[in-house]
Amino acid sequence: MMSDLLFSAPDWPLLTMRGSERRIPVRRVFCVGRNYAAHAAEMGNEVDREAPFYFTKSALAVLPCGPEGVTMAYPPGTSDLHHEVELAVILGAPAFRVPEAEAMSIVAGYACALDMTRRDLQAKAKDKRRPWSLGKDFEDSAIIGDVTPAADWGAPGRQAIKLSVDGTVRQESQLDLMVWSVAALIADLSGFYHLQPGDVILTGTPEGVGAVEPGARLTGSIEGLAPLDVTIA
Repeated sequence: MMSDLLFSAPDWPLLTMRGSERRIPVRRVFCVGRNYAAHAAEMGNEVDREAPFYFTKSALAVLPCGPEGVTMAYPPGTSDLHHEVELAVILGAPAFRVPEAEAMSIVAGYACALDMTRRDLQAKAKDKRRPWSLGKDFEDSAIIGDVTPAADWGAPGRQAIKLSVDGTVRQESQLDLMVWSVAALIADLSGFYHLQPGDVILTGTPEGVGAVEPGARLTGSIEGLAPLDVTIA
């Protein structure tokens, strides 16, 4: 079939919904910075409690991770690749200027995720007051597990979140320690964007982030959600 495209359109990342044959096309990825006070402190920062702040990753940076696990290639240009385990919120309905009290109604599901970071490049950008894109937005830097429907999991609360590297626990906390709740984040973001189904919010990472080397095996978990099993190639 003839096409008017100059070159082939990219294959959009698709997330798998647990218990269903249907899949979720990722539209955009919003990431929340410094949403756990202990992580902000370990990075030498303070939490801005007046409003959350964000950075973004391209949808094409998403690496879906099913039950069989996945392999991530060690990215170019860095010698300091860090793990950050996070709760991913997947939206299933449009929202614009949605009140916080109604925000949870647009959540389709939740997943365990990793925000992989080229920390050395991020640090250089911070020192020069430049954007973090090189440090945060690169191929396979948003690893997202199978999605659990919101109706099956409930709402974020005291669920445990944890990440181990080669069997050693590096990060361990609870979701209720987030500075900004999921509802607050959706309400705030919807004041700046017309949120749409397939938008993903990575809600920030707890303390304990650190470097990983090629060959490392990362296992991430959030209580009640599908786990992650990631090998760094």
